[in-house]
Amino acid sequence: MDDIRNMGTAAPSAIQVLTVIGQIEGHQVLGEDTKTTKYEHVYPLLAAVEESPDVKGLLVLINTVGGDIEAGLGIAELIAGMKKPTAGLVLGGGHSIGVPLAVAAKHSLIAPSAAMTIHPVRMNGTVIGVSQTYDYFARTQERIVRFVTENSRITRERFLDYMLRTGEIANDVGSILSAEEAVASGLMDGAGTLSDALAWLHAQAGEA
Repeated sequence: MDDIRNMGTAAPSAIQVLTVIGQIEGHQVLGEDTKTTKYEHVYPLLAAVEESPDVKGLLVLINTVGGDIEAGLGIAELIAGMKKPTAGLVLGGGHSIGVPLAVAAKHSLIAPSAAMTIHPVRMNGTVIGVSQTYDYFARTQERIVRFVTENSRITRERFLDYMLRTGEIANDVGSILSAEEAVASGLMDGAGTLSDALAWLHAQAGEA
């Protein structure tokens, strides 16, 4: 329970709240001065939410710069596989691997002032310049593209266009989408606020 409190989750209620903030931490522990979301805390929380008869829905609040691909996709897959009502709300930013997390919920909203960054897969550390490495990059990127397009209304072609666009981000490849663009493209279900997300969840839980 202490871990859940440290993650910023509210007191027990019909709607459980999960915050995905800062950088999503993978197998490598990040520095103490970096705000992180730790997958080993999130996994059991999501399982507990799905199993609890007292919890009627899950609200995921997202403000992340991205982070570890494996951890981020793992969290997103768990959310997408839940039977209970789930709503996601992007606040500030849902960047990089935060994009799959943003679309994983059954109802995905983005705050009017928020933004989302879509770009190709990046790797830190030593990269071996052989064909197998580039094949791994391509396969990892395909996992992300498939998940996003299967869990939103954006087409594969449009998502890849955003991902591989040049000239929009200085010294990089990709796109920064405003809330309006994210909704118009079909990536997000709509623009909204906390009250909108909660209203949808309570309605789905039969509490409206």
